[in-house]
Amino acid sequence: MYQDLGIAALSAPQAAVVFGVLLGLAFGVLAERTGFCLRRSVVAGPDRRPAAGVWLAALAAAVAGTQAAVAQGWIGFSDHRFMAGELPVLAVALGGLMFGVGMVLTRGCISRLTVLSGTGNLRALLVVLVFALAALATIRGVLAPARLWLGETTVSLGAAASLAALPGGALVWAAGIGAGALAVALRSGAPAGRLALAAALGLLVPLGWVGTGLVLYDDFDPVAFQSLAFTSSSAETLFWLGAATSIPLSFGAGLVGGTLAGALVSALSARRFRWQSFESPAQTGRYLAGAALMGFGGTLAGGCTVGAGLSGTATLSVAAFLALGAMVAGARVADRALVSRASSGSAGPRGTRSPQPAE
Repeated sequence: MYQDLGIAALSAPQAAVVFGVLLGLAFGVLAERTGFCLRRSVVAGPDRRPAAGVWLAALAAAVAGTQAAVAQGWIGFSDHRFMAGELPVLAVALGGLMFGVGMVLTRGCISRLTVLSGTGNLRALLVVLVFALAALATIRGVLAPARLWLGETTVSLGAAASLAALPGGALVWAAGIGAGALAVALRSGAPAGRLALAAALGLLVPLGWVGTGLVLYDDFDPVAFQSLAFTSSSAETLFWLGAATSIPLSFGAGLVGGTLAGALVSALSARRFRWQSFESPAQTGRYLAGAALMGFGGTLAGGCTVGAGLSGTATLSVAAFLALGAMVAGARVADRALVSRASSGSAGPRGTRSPQPAE
């Protein structure tokens, strides 16, 4: 379709970079304004329910919009990696658990920390850099053999790799997931305006799929079929920063750069920009460990809480739902462990800990 647009100044891959920047700008602004983060939705805290409402409102919009685009025939996922007939169950489950633990240690999923990097949070910026390094090492570096070995344990799903192949079909499953998520979001106590912004954020997912899979489709200069995702995108960004004279910019690098810029604009306009750093060596070590776990785990799981958890589940991929479930489970276990450790080492009531500001 891209050739039919008659845009001679840019090739399809170059246009994909611009599209990634624009998508990232919108995501950065909306995520900064809504506090969008899965970790806040699943760990103990006073804002857990409103944060869950924000995340689920985005999920409802992402699923509805993506499946509407599929129903219109604009895009299809039959050949996408999310629909692989052989599910690398061990890699996805273990990777999701590791990612969930990591985002508790760093007090934010990687998309949230990318947004916070644009608001002056140096803790988040270091996590993003270490995360990108760990992801790159897992994709094509020293950790790649471990990824390949873990990926050998598979379960054959065939057509059942998508919920659309199950009784009821895509329409029933999409309607059920979307309606359920929206119902919980509306009862979460989150302000209506914030839920509306979260829904707009969710609609960026189908926009990304349609943009790369239809609008920018070019037989002679192909563009990868993708949407919002921060694991591979962060690795691509780091790789480009170190080898810009050898490799071109990509959609993923544009997405990360746009997200940083969008968050910066949003924070400055709302006067929320402020420099923040680490408080102790122990905190630094915890964040570095969490970043490495997220980078390795997110690559094994096939994406982060946005790449697999939002964009992936919107495709009705069983693998994406498994990854998301494992991330939630890992986060819950890690949070309970931290609560138990804090309570056992203090004179306060058991099961409590000193409050920490959300990242």
